[in-house]
Amino acid sequence: MTLPELTAGQFDLVYNLLSLAIAAMLASFAFFVMARQQLTPKYRPAMIMSSLVVGIAAYHYWRIFNSWEAAYELTAAGSYVASGEPFNDAYRYVDWLLTVPLLVAELVAVLALPKGRRGSLMGRLIIASALMVGLGYPGEVSADVATRVIWAVASTIPFTYILYVLWTELSKAAADNNEEVKGLLRNTKLLLLATWGFYPIAYAMPLLGVGGATAIVALQVGYSIADITAKCGYGVMIYHIARAKMAAEADAELIDTAVAAK
Repeated sequence: MTLPELTAGQFDLVYNLLSLAIAAMLASFAFFVMARQQLTPKYRPAMIMSSLVVGIAAYHYWRIFNSWEAAYELTAAGSYVASGEPFNDAYRYVDWLLTVPLLVAELVAVLALPKGRRGSLMGRLIIASALMVGLGYPGEVSADVATRVIWAVASTIPFTYILYVLWTELSKAAADNNEEVKGLLRNTKLLLLATWGFYPIAYAMPLLGVGGATAIVALQVGYSIADITAKCGYGVMIYHIARAKMAAEADAELIDTAVAAK
């Protein structure tokens, strides 16, 4: 990657957003670990996955942060120029390859479906999400427009499949839940769509002629905000879904006990 010259404000914006991402991931990790104890055993796997997601992301953001800091040096004029050290943004793809499958698996896990049905859905979503990330990487690192387009199309196929499953099969699987849980599930899927929607836009920037300092700053800031929302915010939503399902189950148990007492 050829690094463009940045103003002090541009460099600091990326620096501070990467630092914020590290702090958000670590804080979320601590919350999810403690929140696991507030859930019944069948919902704990979803919270464990949430902890893994932000823990893995915290490590990779730490590596990205250090790489960004080393890749630039301050000049006497107050701008930042490439130091000669490479900026390794490939850490993001390593992170996504591990965390994206866990993100989709969380949503299946929190539904607490029967074992056979859960295993089938989870397996298909994990494979599709790994393919989505893996197929996108060759295009990301290619400077050739045609190559980038080919791999973008290939990556879009599993991406579309994931959205199809989330909007159809998982919606059917959640049909027997109360309105509060259905609302939370719907909002969680919308959160995924909103945050994941940034990545195709970022991928297409070179095809749209966006480059230089504007592109690298927009990418790093956008990726950081999207990852914080998609990982930390998503995990919080999963926690609230689990709590809402537990409350609904407790109410149902009270009703069954009252009916049996009569």
